[in-house]
Amino acid sequence: MDKINKDADYNNVMAKINSLMAKGSKNVTPKELAEIRELALAAQQYEQNKYVIEAPTTLAGMIEMKMYELKLKQKDLAEKLHISNAKLSLILNGKQKPDVEFLKSVYNELHVDADFLLQHA
Repeated sequence: MDKINKDADYNNVMAKINSLMAKGSKNVTPKELAEIRELALAAQQYEQNKYVIEAPTTLAGMIEMKMYELKLKQKDLAEKLHISNAKLSLILNGKQKPDVEFLKSVYNELHVDADFLLQHA
C-alpha cells in the first residue's frame, strides 16, 4: 500500500477496509486479513499526519491531557497524586498555585517533563 496523500484516497481506503470487515472474521481469507492490516496502517499514518494535536501550553492543560491519556477521572487523579480532589480542582482552575510536593507528584506519577513543570508552575 502506498502512502495516502489526500482525503479522497483515505476515503477509498476506509471503504475498502469496511467492505472487507463486513464479511465477518470467519469469512476473511488470510490474504484479505493482511490487506486489512496494511490498509489500516496506511490510514492510521494519514490520520496522525493530518490530525496533529498541539502539545498543551499550560500546567492545567498538561494535567488534563494526562488524565485523558490515562482515562482517569479527577478524583482518581487526585488519589494518584496523593492530594485532595478539592486541591486538584483549585490548581486546575488557577485558583491555587501548585506547591513543590504537587509538582513532584506530577513529575513522578504522570511523567511530565521537569522542564515543562518548571516553566509552567
